[in-house]
Amino acid sequence: MNRRRLHAAGAVVAAAVMAGGCVSQGTYDKLEADKNQEIGALQKQRGGLQEQVQALQAQRSGLEQQKTSLEQQQADLRKQIDALEQQKAQLLTASQQTLSQYDSLVRNLTEEVKKGELQVRQYKDMLTVDVAEQLFFDSGRANLKDTGKAVLKKVGDALKGYEDKVIRIVGHTDNVPISKSAQKVFPSNWELSVARATNVVRYLQEVGIPPERMIASGRAEYQPIAENDTPDGRKKNRRIEITLVDRSAAQEAAPAR
Repeated sequence: MNRRRLHAAGAVVAAAVMAGGCVSQGTYDKLEADKNQEIGALQKQRGGLQEQVQALQAQRSGLEQQKTSLEQQQADLRKQIDALEQQKAQLLTASQQTLSQYDSLVRNLTEEVKKGELQVRQYKDMLTVDVAEQLFFDSGRANLKDTGKAVLKKVGDALKGYEDKVIRIVGHTDNVPISKSAQKVFPSNWELSVARATNVVRYLQEVGIPPERMIASGRAEYQPIAENDTPDGRKKNRRIEITLVDRSAAQEAAPAR
């Protein structure tokens, strides 16, 4: 386009020369000035176009970077979704397994549950057998009664199959202080609750449960499930909890060595 305009300007000059034989200096200067002005305008236009090209190239580069970033974010989100889906599947499997274990445990202890001698509870991935204190122990004592041993043996037989679980035995009392006559053996409910849990562990070991699978502890009166204001409430609080816990959870709760 520039060349065409330059050729046109040259043709004008040539025509003027041919027509008059010569041109005045003023006419020539004006033609040259017009030509230079046109060339400058074209050069300016060319520079503007080059700037636009550079801006578009920069914009394109930025868009490509955004595209790469978005693709990476999409890949990361996909990984997170896959991980969550896997966790969901694992939780569903664990929940179904726990429910199956709960049903099995209840079936094995159906008679005792019907008699009200114990209660089986499920919470998340844990199964707990609650046994009333009077079934296992006399008031203020930690020695297992024969009636308690018979029930505890059946509980032990039902728990043997859960080798992937740790068995946690916790003793609980009401808030009635230890009598003065018993304080020489158990200064407080702490000692009584721990002694009862320990004796349950020892008996379960005798009936064939490996000791490394068991944990004994006492909570005294500090984890009640009912009010201690009534005899019935205190009776509910005096209990032994036998809980099946995943090994991984038990290891996380254990103190570091």
